[in-house]
Amino acid sequence: MTAVSMPRSVLPRAVLFDWDNTLVDTWPCLIAALNRTLVHMEQQPWTEAYARVHIAKSLRDSFPEMFGERWEEARDFFYRSFAEIHLEQLVPLNGAKDVLDHLRALGLWVAVVSNKTGTFLRQEAEHLGWTPLFRHLVGAGDAAQDKPALAPVEMALAGSGIQPGPDVWFIGDNRIDMECGHAAGCWPVLINPDPPGGDHFVPYTPGQVFRSCDEFLIFLRNLAVSK
Repeated sequence: MTAVSMPRSVLPRAVLFDWDNTLVDTWPCLIAALNRTLVHMEQQPWTEAYARVHIAKSLRDSFPEMFGERWEEARDFFYRSFAEIHLEQLVPLNGAKDVLDHLRALGLWVAVVSNKTGTFLRQEAEHLGWTPLFRHLVGAGDAAQDKPALAPVEMALAGSGIQPGPDVWFIGDNRIDMECGHAAGCWPVLINPDPPGGDHFVPYTPGQVFRSCDEFLIFLRNLAVSK
């Protein structure tokens, strides 16, 4: 399926968020844990610029490509490294909590579809006190396949009576989020302070682009007023 055009003046029935660097700033933690792993596996560490472009797939999809037959060793080392630092370095993005509170007040179905391992995802949501703001927190390994597959989208909507479609907004910060939105037939929304140009997103073009959660919140409030 491909994303279907939707009038800008219509509120969605459901909103599905990516987690890392859409609602919370986890770049320092992710890059630190990955670079520890790369060094352990006798590979060169990544620069921040390179990591920001290439960290997108779930671990079970990306590590076999990166580490071959030793991917499980790399996985276990990464998990240990990440577990040591992820909660202490977790920082909500400006305006993210306000967006979630606003959507909850509107009575919309709100969930997360992340390629972060589900256990870590739910630990972080609980650490921030955000768990009650979501109907489901779906992470990597929770569904039969990870994002950009349809399976985690369907899991995030389970119990809502809402099918994936243009009245479901899929919100994220990178190409794989836009790919997932398009694949599910949802409305793909990009929140990124410095979105890549050129053909980076082709053919998974965002339906709308916002530079921050604060900018997105202004848009949502205007929609609610004109509803």
